[in-house]
Amino acid sequence: MNGPEAKNKPLPNRDNDMCFGCSPINPYGLQMKFFADGEYVFSELSAADHLSGWKNVVHGGVITTIFDEIMVRAGIYFLKKVTLTKSITVNFLQSTYIGQKLRAEGRVSEVTSEREAMMEASLIDNEGNLCATATGTFAIFDPAVALRRGIIDEAALQSLELMPKT
Repeated sequence: MNGPEAKNKPLPNRDNDMCFGCSPINPYGLQMKFFADGEYVFSELSAADHLSGWKNVVHGGVITTIFDEIMVRAGIYFLKKVTLTKSITVNFLQSTYIGQKLRAEGRVSEVTSEREAMMEASLIDNEGNLCATATGTFAIFDPAVALRRGIIDEAALQSLELMPKT
């Protein structure tokens, strides 16, 4: 087996929604797949032509979406909580090109309270260059609370392996 799944844990992904970031059935999306290596949650991907801003350059909003997805998944995986974005700050360090193999990495940097955590992420190209970084503040919810509030449904909790114990 080659690729990230050869030495890293594949994380569950929903396959029945149209999420722009992670749905495997959204033909216009990023179709991100997630893995964990113990320190980071990561995804290896490349952006298709229709996701460009300037010619051959990945749109900054697409890069921000990649960061949103990877940081949320880091919160879900490491905290075992439902994670919702409150704010994201992105620093674009160099151009990121369409079709180029990219690796997005995300991790929990600090849990600031029982309801909030700070995340950080980076985007690295296939030559090892750091293209962009991000930090974010995320609301965290116990899965049972998120279910009760209608933030997430049982099918999503099951698919993300967050189903509350009854």
